[in-house]
Amino acid sequence: MMEVSDKSLLEAHCQGDKEAFSELVRRYGAIVLGYLTKLSGGRGQAEDLFQETFKRVHEKAYTLQSSRFKPWLFTIATRVALDGMRRKSRRRTVSLDEKLDCSGGGCGESDTALVVDDNGGPAEQAMRAEQKEQVRRAIALLPERQRATLVLAYYQQLTYREVAEVMDCSIGTVKAQMYRAVRTLAVKLPTVGKGLE
Repeated sequence: MMEVSDKSLLEAHCQGDKEAFSELVRRYGAIVLGYLTKLSGGRGQAEDLFQETFKRVHEKAYTLQSSRFKPWLFTIATRVALDGMRRKSRRRTVSLDEKLDCSGGGCGESDTALVVDDNGGPAEQAMRAEQKEQVRRAIALLPERQRATLVLAYYQQLTYREVAEVMDCSIGTVKAQMYRAVRTLAVKLPTVGKGLE
């Protein structure tokens, strides 16, 4: 049986088919959540952004004109994430010396999880985990447009043309943003080695 296209599912959703929207979330939920986690730097915030992304997809489903659902979805996710980062940057900052109020249960394990390859001994696994954490922190410090461009192109493996469509800019701008992001990471991460983790 042939798989139904994303565009057909979105059209069915617009006509009231609840299963069609569920199928779109099933198809793209994991990659969108992964993308938002890399952009926002934490699973908790990414889950909030994920909910907002699919809420907007639901509300704007009738506006998709082309058959290219994935770039349209990532455009919405990127805008939601950038809006979220702007709101977050306006919030009060907390000193690392300030006592935390753990009464609400917010001081448990970190929201982020590292996947460590089982190959190699404990020392090698610890080194890889530390490198991944260094890369994650360095990416989180990039300006938001550079971070979004890098995550879309490298982690989500969108073409520069698709990234340009998502970011609403030219391919030249995408290349410039990638160059700046990679150059910044090379300065911040000289010991991490080849490639991004």
